[in-house]
Amino acid sequence: MADKDELGRAGEERAARYLAEAGYDVVARNWRCAAGEIDIVAVDAGTVVVVEVKTRRTEAFGHPFEAIDPRKRARLWRLAMAWTAVHRDIVQHRRLRIDAIAVLGADARTAHLEHLVDVEVP
Repeated sequence: MADKDELGRAGEERAARYLAEAGYDVVARNWRCAAGEIDIVAVDAGTVVVVEVKTRRTEAFGHPFEAIDPRKRARLWRLAMAWTAVHRDIVQHRRLRIDAIAVLGADARTAHLEHLVDVEVP
C-alpha cells in the first residue's frame, strides 16, 4: 500500500508542477473536509479549478480517467462547493470548474500526463 501511496503523491506533485508551469496559480493541495479531499485547487485567470489527479503505472485496469465516474464527478462538485464556501476571498467573481489530470507510467516524474479541462458534472 505504501508504494501505491508514494506513486499517488508523486503524481500529484507532477500535476501541480505541470499546472504551475502552464500559468496556473496553485492555491491548495490535499484540502480536506468532512466530505472528502480535493487533490489540487488552482486559479487560471478568472476561474477557480478543482483538479482530480489519477496516477496509474499501466492501463491494465483501464485509463485513469475511467475512475472518474458520475458518482465521483458529483462528489468533486460537492467538494468544490465546500471549498468555495470556506475560501470566498479567493473565489470572488470567478467561475468554477472541475479538471482531471491523468499521470500514466511507472515513474510519475517522467510518466505521460493528460489534462482534461472542464469535466462534465452530472
